[in-house]
Amino acid sequence: MVRAADRAERPARTSVWLAGRAPRGGAAHRGGGQPSGLDRDRITEVTVRLLDAEGMAKFSMRRLAAELNVTAMSVYWYVDTKDDLLELALDAVFGELELPDPGSGEDWRDQLRALAGGYRALLVRHPWVSPLIGTFLNIGPHSTAFTLRVQEVVRRTGLPPHGQMGALSAVFQFVYGFGTIEGHFVQRCASAGMSQDEYYRQAMSTIGEQPQFAEHFEHSADLLEARGGDPVEELRERDFKFAMETLIAGIEAMVARGG
Repeated sequence: MVRAADRAERPARTSVWLAGRAPRGGAAHRGGGQPSGLDRDRITEVTVRLLDAEGMAKFSMRRLAAELNVTAMSVYWYVDTKDDLLELALDAVFGELELPDPGSGEDWRDQLRALAGGYRALLVRHPWVSPLIGTFLNIGPHSTAFTLRVQEVVRRTGLPPHGQMGALSAVFQFVYGFGTIEGHFVQRCASAGMSQDEYYRQAMSTIGEQPQFAEHFEHSADLLEARGGDPVEELRERDFKFAMETLIAGIEAMVARGG
């Protein structure tokens, strides 16, 4: 049993990337009954797959061990805690992002659109990512590469240094919110066994039939009509692109007025 005094003496763990522990695995570490073919990369890969398929609520070290066909203690040979593993999984999916070449000569606007679009797609593809981004420092190699590339692009906008972080926040906080809500909606539709269009039509029909919502629904009718009757995914794509162009225009306006 760990005494309170022992816990108080231990420094708080801030990140798996700051723990100073080398990854275990491979032939050199297959002693002591550790399963052949198991290493931290493999464990992280399966963790991502389980989180995608079952979500955060159902994820556990026991569930992971069962999927790997090993004991839970075997997993702990490679990672110290469940949080460490979640942080590794978070960084792993950031490795899916395509980062524009800073030396390509491509316009900063196009590179910003590409980075924002990739980040949005990541949040939709992996709905469990959004809560973890606010939980961990997110300083793994893939996450850091993405952050540095974003900063490089924002520096080329012409904004003064004191305005660059504000512009970065405006764009990527927007993308975070948009992608998080979109990802949860897609997940909800899948759980209900319905397409996004079916779910949307059912929800709008149900709301419209409720007297307590009639006034609010009526005020929104003109906006809904203006968006047309296109599929939900197409409407959402138009909304995202329009919002991004609004943010880019705002950056251009701020550059023109000197930040």
